[in-house]
Amino acid sequence: MTKILGLSGSLRRASFNSGLLRAAKEVAPAGVEVEIGSIADVPLYNGDIEAEQGVPEGVKILHDQLRGSAALLLVTPEYNNGVPGVFKNAIDWMSSGHGAALFRNKPAAVIGASPGGFGTILAQAHWLPVLRALGMHPWFEGRLMVLRAGAVFDKQGNLSDHETRKRLADFMAGFAAAL
Repeated sequence: MTKILGLSGSLRRASFNSGLLRAAKEVAPAGVEVEIGSIADVPLYNGDIEAEQGVPEGVKILHDQLRGSAALLLVTPEYNNGVPGVFKNAIDWMSSGHGAALFRNKPAAVIGASPGGFGTILAQAHWLPVLRALGMHPWFEGRLMVLRAGAVFDKQGNLSDHETRKRLADFMAGFAAAL
């Protein structure tokens, strides 16, 4: 069984991106498990806290999940034309100290959903220098940006559009085949 760690960059209960991640888990091809991690318990990064108290428990859990996975799927919102601060903060914590080695040479893919008409094109592009700095291998063969997400997700944040679900299934199949 190939395991992919999936992280949503949103903390909202009815988040489009968390819903997209749940749908990715549902449509993953046979032999692939998407484990959904959470950034909700990751505090703001502070090197003093790390030096005095060590790595927070929420980050340790993410370390264990990343260690046990073959790849990383980032499901990113786009805030002010870029990467959400809370999401970048979680990756910064995860990659501090010995955590950096967990990212090295691991495949990564980035998808996202947005209520606007541009999907998450700028946030996805902003992740590329971060992935490069971490020594990851971004998967460029597929691309998935869900635009006008309010029309394809229900009020609970679940992906309800058949065509978008099909596009997501194709994306996940392509990413899994590349692993």
